[in-house]
Amino acid sequence: MRTTDTRPVGLPTSDGGTDHLWQFLSPPSQFGSPTARVVGASGVRVRFADGVTALCATSGLWNANLGYGNAAVADGVHRALLDASYLTLFRRSHPWAVEAARTLVELCGPDTFSRVMFSTSGSAANDVMMKIVRQYWALRGEPGRRLVVGLRDSYHGLTYGSSALTGEDLAQDLYLVDRRFVRHVGFTDPTELRRLVTGAGAQIGAVVVEPVLGTGAHELPADFLAELAALRERHGFLLVADEVATGFGRTGTWFASQDWPVRPDVMVLSKGLTNGTCAGSAVVVSHGVRAAFDDADAVLAHGETNAGTPPTCAAITATVAEMRRLDVVARAAALGDRLGAALAELTGRHPAVAGFRGRGLFRHLGLVRPDGTAFTPADVTAALEAIRLAGAVAHPGPAGIQLVPPLVYTDDDLDGLLDAVDRGLTDLWARQGGPAAADGLTTLVDAAAPR
Repeated sequence: MRTTDTRPVGLPTSDGGTDHLWQFLSPPSQFGSPTARVVGASGVRVRFADGVTALCATSGLWNANLGYGNAAVADGVHRALLDASYLTLFRRSHPWAVEAARTLVELCGPDTFSRVMFSTSGSAANDVMMKIVRQYWALRGEPGRRLVVGLRDSYHGLTYGSSALTGEDLAQDLYLVDRRFVRHVGFTDPTELRRLVTGAGAQIGAVVVEPVLGTGAHELPADFLAELAALRERHGFLLVADEVATGFGRTGTWFASQDWPVRPDVMVLSKGLTNGTCAGSAVVVSHGVRAAFDDADAVLAHGETNAGTPPTCAAITATVAEMRRLDVVARAAALGDRLGAALAELTGRHPAVAGFRGRGLFRHLGLVRPDGTAFTPADVTAALEAIRLAGAVAHPGPAGIQLVPPLVYTDDDLDGLLDAVDRGLTDLWARQGGPAAADGLTTLVDAAAPR
């Protein structure tokens, strides 16, 4: 019998990937689920295989700050693909990489920063960063400074080096990740950091922190940052800002570390760097770090086949130019204020919402069941699906969800997101046995009924 294929033109005709595609961070039983398979994305909306179209509140994976299909970024990549589809940075340079590096130094602050090494992901860039830190101290005559300090509950990636630095339990023991030269401290109080640095300051090469922790959207407290700055002044270790998640306007400024009492020595960038169009990341180092390598004419033993190719570098340059043209950082600051106020209102009104945290357009919403217990991972999955059916895509977080919308949201988009979160959580609360009627809440079924 002849059948009609209703899939969009140009979409591969597959079974959803259940046979061949290995999805990240999913059990095989969930591979290819239509509710988790996106078949298209445009602007700030994504289309799923089951027919649902929803507002994106994840920016892809913190990447698409300008939304999907930005014409200026696509045009920059297209022209580079035609002019020089591939050029390497192995023992060579090319104009696209030179321009992208200049753009990033100017953006990060040429008074502090001086050189850029390109990589292909936030994980790989953190590996590069740790190589730079350890070689820097060897070049400065202090090879004993091998320890790198990170924060408990932090996320820096899943390659071997970045996985060692990550402060979450992500099967490091199973994969035999070497953490002998990594230490982790808490971030809610600077006491543990002070104790570690006071006892082992001469062995510490760098302290690496996310200004807002990528998992859970915990913003570093002001007293912690003040102590960190004072300890760096006293003990001389390098300070590294992992801005993979927070960079490029996400928190209302170009970089979240701009508000720190001191500037970092190294910045790690990715995600919003290319608006998600190309696999790109960068490690930006200070004048002092650069000088150690320049003075010794030292080679850093690192290279990646697809790091800093012309299309990727063109995407970086075009993304920064488009962000400036649209003034999206100021827009993100205003939207972030609105989002924070709305989440405060939701927290005070909705029985499923225990609280919120974060900064700018980087927020976590803590959730509880009708019996008062915190959400389990299964509850989080159910909440994400309920919110998707209500019209928005959120990101899973610890005992809750994370909202990381594109910086180009309109006020109507933000209202739509908040409405979908409200209605999705209301529906789930009712299905969990919560007293919906007593609280004046409306389920999705009720909301959809004719009026």
